[in-house]
Amino acid sequence: MNRIVRRMTAMAACVLMAACLPAARAGDWPAKPIRIIVPFAPGGIADILARMLSPVLQEGLGQSIIVENKPGASGSLATEYVARAEPDGYTLLLGLAAPQTLNQYIYKVPYDGVKDFAPITLLNTNPLVLMANPSLPVHTVRELIALAGQKPGQIFFSDAGGLTQFSGEIFKYMTGAKISHVRYRGGAPAVTAAAAGEVQITFANYSDALAWMKSGKLRPIALTSMQRFPQSPEIPTIAESGVPGFDVQGWSALLAPAGTPPAVIDRIYKVVAAGLKDPVLREKMMNIGAEPGGNTPAEFKAFMEKESEKWRTFVERTGIKVEQ
Repeated sequence: MNRIVRRMTAMAACVLMAACLPAARAGDWPAKPIRIIVPFAPGGIADILARMLSPVLQEGLGQSIIVENKPGASGSLATEYVARAEPDGYTLLLGLAAPQTLNQYIYKVPYDGVKDFAPITLLNTNPLVLMANPSLPVHTVRELIALAGQKPGQIFFSDAGGLTQFSGEIFKYMTGAKISHVRYRGGAPAVTAAAAGEVQITFANYSDALAWMKSGKLRPIALTSMQRFPQSPEIPTIAESGVPGFDVQGWSALLAPAGTPPAVIDRIYKVVAAGLKDPVLREKMMNIGAEPGGNTPAEFKAFMEKESEKWRTFVERTGIKVEQ
C-alpha cells in the first residue's frame, strides 16, 4: 500500500513539474537574441516596420533583435516557417493581411493563418494605392477601365503577391477590366518597375507608393480602402470612383508560433503596446501611411478571425481566381 502511495505521489510531482516548466522557461526568457521573420524583401512596409520595432523590443526585452527577410510564395514561405518554428518566443513573425487571412483560400498552403499562431498585437492598418506611370493617359478609375476595354491584355500591373496582387484581381473581377499582372519579390521592386515603365500600373502599399507619388514619377489614381486617407485626402477611393463596395485594407502585426507560453506573449505585447504610444514612433509610422495599432492579443485574435472569415466568404461567393 505504501509503495502505491509513494508511486502516486511521485507521479503527481512529475505532473506538477511538467506543468511548471513553461512558466519557468517564460521566467528565464529571453536568454538569447530574438528573430523577427519578414515575409517580403527589404524596403517594403513589413520590413520598414520590423526595423522600426526592433529598437523598441531590444530596449524593452534586453536582447538583440534580428530582422530576417524570407520572401517567396506571396508571403506564405515565411509564414509557414514561423508556424513550424519552436514556440519558445525566439522566432516571431511580422505578419501581413494576405499570408495570415487570405492566402489559404486561394493557394495551397500548409498552415492555418489563425490557428497555427499566437497573436501578439496589430501593429498598423494601411490603404493600398492604385498608381499609373505618367505615360499612361489615365487620371481616374473610369478612364483606366475604359482604356483597358480598348486595349484588352495590353495593360499590366506590378505586384508583390498577396494583397497587392489580390487588389488587382478584385479590380478585374468587379470592373471587367482585362489587365494582367507581373509578380515581383517585394513591394519596393514592384513599384520601381511601374516607375521605370516595365508595367503601366501598380497596386502598392501606401508606404511603397509615397515617395513615387511625391516625385511625380507615378500618378496616384485611387485608394483601395473605403475611406480616404488623412495623409493624402486628395486621392479618392476606388469605391467612390465608380466601383462601389471595393474595400481592401492592408495591415501588419506581430505573431508567434502557436503554443508560445502566454507569459512570453504578454511580455512582448506590453513592450510593443507601450512603444506604439510613443509620439515619435507614431509620427514615423503615420509618415509612411501606417495607422498605429496596439490592441491586446485577444482583440487581435478576434480581428484575425473576422478578417479570415471575410476573405473565405468572398472567395467562395465570387469563385475568384488568382494567377500564379
